[in-house]
Amino acid sequence: MKGRPKAELVLSESEREQLQAWSRRRKTAQALALRSRIVLCCASGTSNKVVADTLGVTPQTVTKWRARFLKQRLDGLLDAPRPGAPRTIDDARVDALIAKTLEEQPTKATHWSTRTMARESGLSQTAVSRIWRAFGLQPHRQETFKLSTDPQFVAKTRDIVGLYLDPPTKAMVLCVDEKSQIQALDRTQPILPLAPGIAERRTHDYERHGTTTLFAALDIATGEVIGQLHRRHRGTEFLKFLRTIEANVPPQLDVHLVMDNYGTHKTPTVRAWFARHPRFHIHFTPTSASWLNQVERWFATLTEKQIRRGTHRSTRQLEDAIRHYLDIYNAEPQPFMWTKSANDIMASIERFCLRISNSGH
Repeated sequence: MKGRPKAELVLSESEREQLQAWSRRRKTAQALALRSRIVLCCASGTSNKVVADTLGVTPQTVTKWRARFLKQRLDGLLDAPRPGAPRTIDDARVDALIAKTLEEQPTKATHWSTRTMARESGLSQTAVSRIWRAFGLQPHRQETFKLSTDPQFVAKTRDIVGLYLDPPTKAMVLCVDEKSQIQALDRTQPILPLAPGIAERRTHDYERHGTTTLFAALDIATGEVIGQLHRRHRGTEFLKFLRTIEANVPPQLDVHLVMDNYGTHKTPTVRAWFARHPRFHIHFTPTSASWLNQVERWFATLTEKQIRRGTHRSTRQLEDAIRHYLDIYNAEPQPFMWTKSANDIMASIERFCLRISNSGH
């Protein structure tokens, strides 16, 4: 044999089991897994060069971890604590920073920024940013909310959520609403296209070319959408849309419509039409609770994918684009999956009410 003689590497049963566990477990650090495989191969009597070739490492790496294991056993394969600068911001200063962020307001602004907080607290801007990120604080962000004051909120919510989670047999559940005042907008100058390293650019100002209204009914079972466009938004147009729904739903099925309390949904003509069509069942959402109507989520997708960045030089062009999107979407529709029960919603609202009642505002 060539080279210096090597000390024999013999594993105990417990050491072998631990090394095999480290080498196989997916959550084990890959560096530790590789070291474990090196020792296991060496324990089988294989030479360092063959082990290196088998595992794709250098012979020096094999020699290093073989020697470390012989000297310190399993502990020798673990990483030692890394040196570093001592901590300079103690828990008290972190607590004070968080309390100031949550309970106080800067004198010259409505909310804190990393720079203003850094000046106020005596910490660096990087430290403030790091602490806010660790505790999930984002003073620059603000969201809106509105609680429904409908006296029948609980009953209406349970009714609609019940339709979503346990729809009736031999019936179709449709979420109905209209997206009104969709504007046909065109930019005053040509759009500069996307280029490597340069975002698409467009002018801030635009020209209006009229508006249209989209009436839509979302089938909660399939995700398919029945859509109809009208230039006006009255009970007359809504009645035409109801007739379209009537023509598209098989006659043997009942129809459950989830919709809001908008005036066009309750005109005398519309009420009379519902009276003549008893297979239609109306389920009104509570006031200020449009989030219960699933078609609103589909409207958001339509806005994001087709309307917001679109340019249309006429109302007809806008309507053609919406119809084209409807055709593409209905070719492969995807239903929304409603997961929260009515009890979950009530519990969430209860927690929210307790939170804002104790906010001090």
